[in-house]
This record gives sequence, C-alpha cells and structure tokens, in this order.
Amino acid sequence: MKRAAKNQHPLSDGQLLDRFRAAGQDHVFRWLDELSPSQRQRLLAQLRAIDLDWLSGAIEDYRSGRSAVPSHLAPADVLKPQGAQAARAAKLGEQLLRRGKVAAFLVAGGQGTRLGFDGPKGAFPIAPITGKTLFHVHAEKILALSRRYGVPIPWYIMTSDATHEPTIAFFREHRFLGLPEADVVFLKQGVFPAFDLDGRLILEAKDRLFMNPNGHGGSICAVHDAGALDDMRRRGIELLSYFQVDNPLVNIGDAVFIGLHAEAGAGMSSKVLARRDAEEKLGIVCKVEGKLHVVEYIDMPDAEMRATRPDGSLEFSAGSIAIHIISVDFVRRLNEEGVRLPLHFSKKKVPCLDEQGRLVEPAQPHGIKMEMFVFDALPLAPNPVTLETTREEEFAPVKNADGEDSPATARQAMINRFGRWLSKAGVQIARDPAGNVAGLIEISPLYALDEQELKQKLDPALRFTGKLHLE
Repeated sequence: MKRAAKNQHPLSDGQLLDRFRAAGQDHVFRWLDELSPSQRQRLLAQLRAIDLDWLSGAIEDYRSGRSAVPSHLAPADVLKPQGAQAARAAKLGEQLLRRGKVAAFLVAGGQGTRLGFDGPKGAFPIAPITGKTLFHVHAEKILALSRRYGVPIPWYIMTSDATHEPTIAFFREHRFLGLPEADVVFLKQGVFPAFDLDGRLILEAKDRLFMNPNGHGGSICAVHDAGALDDMRRRGIELLSYFQVDNPLVNIGDAVFIGLHAEAGAGMSSKVLARRDAEEKLGIVCKVEGKLHVVEYIDMPDAEMRATRPDGSLEFSAGSIAIHIISVDFVRRLNEEGVRLPLHFSKKKVPCLDEQGRLVEPAQPHGIKMEMFVFDALPLAPNPVTLETTREEEFAPVKNADGEDSPATARQAMINRFGRWLSKAGVQIARDPAGNVAGLIEISPLYALDEQELKQKLDPALRFTGKLHLE
C-alpha cells in the first residue's frame, strides 16, 4: 500500500466538512456547534491529517479480510554459522562497527500498564541486584560497544505519543545514562484513527478522534518524517541494529549478525529462535510464494503450524523475536517510493462517546485498531538473512506482570546467562533443581559485554557465594 498523499492545497473548513459527509463520516461533526473556536480548530486539524481515500481502502480491507490465510508456504532458510563462517562474518561486522557505520535503533513506544507500572516501559527496573531500568541496561551495552570499537554509536529511539515526553524527561533526569546527549536521537511514531464495526471513525471527545500508535512498522516512515534518515546520512550510518525495549538480553550490535547481513547485501535481516512447540505465540518466519515473510501464529494454517521433520522437530521452526539488522539505504528507498506496509487489524474495547457525548468504556470490543509491523518489510528487502540464536542468550521479554514473560522470568534469565558465562570462565555456580542459578548475579556490560570479555577480565580467585555484582 502506498503512503497517504499529503494535500498540496489544504481544504477550507467547508470543503473538509463536505468531504467527510460524502464519505459517510459526518457524525464527527455532531457536536461542532458546541465547541469553542480552539476546540473546533483542533478537531478540524486532526481531520485534515486523515487521507479519506486511504481510510476508505483500509476499512474495505478489514471488511473483506484481505489479510487472510497465507498460501504456498515453505520453511525459511536459517543460518547457524560456526567456525570459519562465523569468524569471517564477525571480522566484517567488527570492521563496520569500527568505521562507525552502525547505529542502534530502539522501539520504545510501549507503556508499563500491563506491569502495573506508571510510565514508559523502558523506565521499568529490571536488573537483578541494582534495579537498573531497561533503558539503563540497553544504554550500558551501547556505551560498552562505543568504547570497544572507539567510535560513537548513535542511538535512535522511537517513542509514541504516550511515551515521548516522559522518555525524554527520563533521559534528561538520568543525564542520558552516560551517553553523549548528541548521540541520542528521539523520534515519535505516527498514529492511526480507529473505526467501529460500521466503519465509522470513533470520537473520544467532542473535539477529538480516538487515535492509536501505528505499530512498530511505523518506524519505517518515522525515521523519514522526523529527519532521522538525514541525520544518519550526515553521520555515515549504513546499518541499524533494531530491537524492542522489553528484551534485556538483546545482543545490540552483534558483529556476526552484522557481518552476515553485509556479506549477503541484505536490505533487512532477522534473528529467530527455534520454536519450543506448536503452541508458542511467536510469529513464524517462512517463505510465502517464495518471499520471506513473518506470519502471525494466529494466521498460520494448523497443518503447517504443527508439521514436523523426521526427527520430530517443527518444520516451520523459526520464531520471530523482533531483532533485525536494517540497511539505511533500504529504508530510504521505501520512503522514496512511498511504500506503506500492510495494515493489521484488531478488535478492541475503544473508549468512545455515548449519545449524550459522555466518554464511556464499552462492555464489548467494538472498535478496530490498525497497526503496521516492521517485519512486513522483509518481502520487499533484497537478500534477507535469517540467523538462529538461542533464547537463553538473547530473548527474555518483559510483557506480563507475572507468569510467563514477566519481570521475574526476565531477571532469572539474566542471572542464568551471567551464571553460564561465569561457569565457562571456571567459576563454580550453584543451581537449584530446575537448573536456575541459586542466588543473584549481575554483570554490567561496562564490565563485560560478552562471555569472551568476562573470561579476559575475571579474577581467577573469584568465588560465587550466592550474590555477585560486577560493575
């Protein structure tokens, strides 16, 4: 789908009203006569930003179910480099890092609501001993990378309407977490209007439509609209190490991953996990009619979802974990060509006005939210690489207040990873019957960014007595 065209000549108020009435959306003016001049202009400005032709197409796509079950599926070609291949890729990746060609790109539009936390999810405390936030954990990795390779590593952070100002305030309060302020660049993702089951736009106030963030796929146009692509060009950035804020284990700036991507001349590459079982709720990286796609688990045909190889492993095993390398030139081309990623629809309870103009919470889902997903750029990308990693080393998302994918499971995963590193360095680590480290361990990336660096720095006389913090 092409991006919505911008009006060359803004419509007058009367023309705008006529267009919305002709599109069957005249209900948005129901309370227009009650509004103050400033409220009236706020509503009209919001409506002016909506391309009605695009909106009509989106509503028709939803009604027709055009994002239906995929066909002609085949497993993705997954790389598991070792030995000489891994060493060669690492060498190339390190060269690109050392030349300042790589930046970090963080998607941080989410709030901590599901965690019972008031604020951006990135400000949630996660480190096992110090309680450092997700933002802190990521920042220390980027600072450690910068020191290792002797160059600035710019950090582009995409926020949302809800998290933009609080995120900037957090970074200012914490002095940009040790990073140069000029190397931390904030940009805000766009928004989409929601519509009801009859295809009518939803008002959340008499002078305001309900709008929701346009999804992590909004990053493709956000970097253009915010001027970040121009900033990258000035800095000589060629590759983006893309990740999401809720995964404290992510290996930012992985030299092997960068090298494999560069060797292939890829536009966009992905890390994946071997899915635990057929029920695991991960998108599945696979080929659809010969092109690499991520198919959401709810859209995957059951036969393919459960298909196994002769050894019993899943045939469609590659689970998407939202870790990518993306070429800046690829993103620039998508913007120059006006490409907009496909829309994904979800039925939700959307706050709306009742007949008396009062904001109410509906009892049943009645609103349709639209989002774009960044992985939908994969079929447009040249030579995409799919690299398998392990969840123990690189995936422990913080999504739920308790149970699976919670702060407790993420902290334990962090502790277990540090414990593995220490064990390989010769330190005796006690474990409980479930195999988890019995105790607390926290190793700052500024002390050791990875297992190899830890081995080089560690005091051979070190003993683990149940609690260890290396800073």
